[in-house]
Amino acid sequence: MHWRPAYVGLGSNLDEPVRQVRDALEALRAAPWVSSLQASSLYGSAPLGEMAQPDYCNAVAAFLTQLSPEALLVELRGLEATLGRAPARVRWAPRRIDLDLLCLADERRSTPELMLPHPGIVQRHFVLYPLLELAPDLWLPGMGRVATLARALPREGLWPLGATA
Repeated sequence: MHWRPAYVGLGSNLDEPVRQVRDALEALRAAPWVSSLQASSLYGSAPLGEMAQPDYCNAVAAFLTQLSPEALLVELRGLEATLGRAPARVRWAPRRIDLDLLCLADERRSTPELMLPHPGIVQRHFVLYPLLELAPDLWLPGMGRVATLARALPREGLWPLGATA
């Protein structure tokens, strides 16, 4: 099996969110199924949904992996649990850490467990702008090029945290 590029969105709004995202990046770097990890800058964003909750810290990680999309999703869920994520009872609830598989090479999936590329990329500036830092020319099957998608999405409600991942 060969190494293929994967992109993962990271987010946290509980228990020192910047530290949570940095800890998750370090855990990814140490994982045996990850090679050559690069991380975007850290961004702040307002939470989605109606629930009152703290702002988020967000980033994107790019790395190479030999895993299938399904196996990578299992590893990411395991890493979330290791890092203290409690199962969500409500959609868009506060969380210690969230790891979303955004895309894996040119894979496409549409199952109840996994959609690739992640359908929220085009509406979520807190994913698209960090992804733009790492891969402006990345082609997302069925969506378009990251740089083109970013030009169409306002940056309102997204701010740099002035911290590196």
